Amino acid sequence: MKKTLLLLIVCLSTFVFVGAQPQTKDELQKKESDLKKEIADLTNQLTNYQGRRKISVKEAAAVQRKIAAREELVNNISRQVKAIDETIYQNELEIYRMKKELDTLKTKYAQSIVFAYKNRSSYQYLNFLFSATSFNDALKRMTYLKSYRKLRETQVDNIVKTQNLLQQKMGSLAANKKEQTVALQNQQGQLQDLEKDKKEKDQVVRELKSQEKEITAQLRKKEKQRQEMRNTIATIIRRETAEADRREKLARQKAIDDEKKRLAAEKAANKPNEISAKNNDAGKPASNKPKPPISEATTGLAGSNTTREYSKLEGSAEGVEMSINFERRNLPWPVSIGTIIMPFGHSVVPNTKIVTDNDGIDIGLPEGSAVKAVADGKVSYVGDVGGEQVVIVKHGKYFTSYSHLSSITVSRDQMVKSGTTLGKSGTDDDGQGMVHFMVTNDKGTPLNPKNWLRAR
Repeated sequence: MKKTLLLLIVCLSTFVFVGAQPQTKDELQKKESDLKKEIADLTNQLTNYQGRRKISVKEAAAVQRKIAAREELVNNISRQVKAIDETIYQNELEIYRMKKELDTLKTKYAQSIVFAYKNRSSYQYLNFLFSATSFNDALKRMTYLKSYRKLRETQVDNIVKTQNLLQQKMGSLAANKKEQTVALQNQQGQLQDLEKDKKEKDQVVRELKSQEKEITAQLRKKEKQRQEMRNTIATIIRRETAEADRREKLARQKAIDDEKKRLAAEKAANKPNEISAKNNDAGKPASNKPKPPISEATTGLAGSNTTREYSKLEGSAEGVEMSINFERRNLPWPVSIGTIIMPFGHSVVPNTKIVTDNDGIDIGLPEGSAVKAVADGKVSYVGDVGGEQVVIVKHGKYFTSYSHLSSITVSRDQMVKSGTTLGKSGTDDDGQGMVHFMVTNDKGTPLNPKNWLRAR
């Protein structure tokens, strides 16, 4: 009873443990592969920075991102090791159960062999049959003897099958332990690399600290560019909103004019009838009932949708569809290759007063790489912002901007599809290839692009 209770507790605890591990082995291995690819890209990017006299904030950000990716990789390997440990534990339990079952089968088979040996005489066999009280009883006894012989054959088959399964399970256990050893070695190697990355970060931070004043001056220039980009987007939003208001006003006025024409035509058609009615109603008091006013309801412009808040920037059914498609997220990346070297938002370089604010993400990649639209839309702006070539695309009530371009291949008001090439990537102030990508809503608020782009 105690053994049964203990086994039940083990099974329940195992179920809880497995339930807490939503990721499968394949998912963990894919995540490991993705993280290793990202670390390799960041390492290549940092290699490009080497050999220069000055350290940049981007280099510090890349090192920090590399450390974060390495730590995530170590944690991912730890989850794999735990999953392997659980598999080993389950296999050991199964091997123990199968050994007990095999011992039981062998014991029962030995007992049947001993019984058969003691009753091996033909005389006893015939005596067992002829001692039957009736013919039917004799048939039953003969069937029993055949079944007993069949039972012994089945016992042998079960023993052989159980032994084979046991060998397979023991082979799986050995493979699991080997896999566990490889994973632990991998984890140990990543921990050593993590220590090297931290030393590299400390070195970069020391050099940045020695250039803190100069870098702070550069960041002020970047902040000015950031504000110019915000102002440009705000100007575009005001322009698009004014254009939407103008179209709405024209549509409303046209609807009112059409309604007036319709009423005038009806009045002209009904004029003879009205004259006859006036003659027939002579002397009757006039009706004081007011005429219904011309409103949005009569012009067909009224309407509401309680399931979604619409924006003037959407303007039309096509604009609404663009917004809805954009809101589904999982958008393709604007570049085919590259890695994030400056993340979105507020960042601080450790142990320094160097602070950066990024309204988008900086993607490091080879200069001259194709930069593509992430969704269907209309090009709202093409030009210079803060000394950088920029393309801004409107997707209903959302905007995406692509800056640090070396060339532009689209023009303003051009309709583009997802994947349309907008231009080629340029370089940053350090001469390294990059593209700055932003996502903004109809209020001009920058949104984290990683929340909109699909996982790579």
